[in-house]
Amino acid sequence: MISKLIIKRGRLGKSVFAKSNFKKDEKIIEFKGKIIKTSDIPEINSPQDDRYVQIGRYKYVGPSNSFDDFINHSCNPNSGLKITNKSIILIAIKNIKTGEEITWDYSTTMNEDDWEMDCKCKNKSCRKRIKDFKYLPKKIQNKYIKLGIVPKYAIPKTKE
Repeated sequence: MISKLIIKRGRLGKSVFAKSNFKKDEKIIEFKGKIIKTSDIPEINSPQDDRYVQIGRYKYVGPSNSFDDFINHSCNPNSGLKITNKSIILIAIKNIKTGEEITWDYSTTMNEDDWEMDCKCKNKSCRKRIKDFKYLPKKIQNKYIKLGIVPKYAIPKTKE
């Protein structure tokens, strides 16, 4: 799959782009960084330097020094993460054409009330702030849950 990707300068610095088409539900890349606990994440000076992705209540995948470190956020992404006990796979959630930037919504894996940053995706549906999944509008939450790109730990518990 890596042969279908290229890192080049995008609007926000290094970004990942498709070198060929991806069909909806197609695997794009597997995130391969070291798995660490929340308490082991080093101090990070700026949100843009943060290459850690939450994959469990207190678990993160760290930087891999590969493509997955440069996939940017979008409030209208074309991909999303499917997290299992064995793998962290980025899949296309819509058809992606050659030359398109690969993006995913960082909020889909977040449930920690600790990290947020200003959004610079400039999409017409931009929410202006990237923060935990529970703060997304319900319509967007439901869309992402139906796509299968929200891990159970991130889904808010409903009050009965």
